[in-house]
Amino acid sequence: MGLRPLTIFAVAILLGTGAGAGFSYFEDRSAPTSTLIATEGDGATRYEICGVIRHNCVADGDTLWIDGEKIRIADIDTPEIGSPRCDEERALGQRAKHRLRELVNEGRFEVRRIGDRDVDKYNRKLRVLVRDGRSLGEQLVREGLARTWNGRREPWC
Repeated sequence: MGLRPLTIFAVAILLGTGAGAGFSYFEDRSAPTSTLIATEGDGATRYEICGVIRHNCVADGDTLWIDGEKIRIADIDTPEIGSPRCDEERALGQRAKHRLRELVNEGRFEVRRIGDRDVDKYNRKLRVLVRDGRSLGEQLVREGLARTWNGRREPWC
């Protein structure tokens, strides 16, 4: 009986730090717009291309899953791969998806909330991915794999 409180405390600490999950999360409510921070834990978490199980994976160039939560990268738009209007759009969308996977696997990054909207019409969390003060989405834009989000979709064909 004497070890039980200690065991509960240890489990609470492990869950609170995300041990074993690869990422820990906290929401900073003191900032004008709250910031959800994802920090890479032990480096064991690797993002793959999404399949049937969607936990830590990249769905397309501007959508990924982090610990089972669907995230839409809010500062960019990438070509569609599910319903592209032309073969060139599909090919560029595939390149964007694979490049995003490479970028998120390069190390620690923050997942930041921006603006007033928390989710989009598909119930995806609207977030910006940031490493060393720079947006990973902007990196995709610089590489020609995405456009800066201007509030509406533009054709890729």
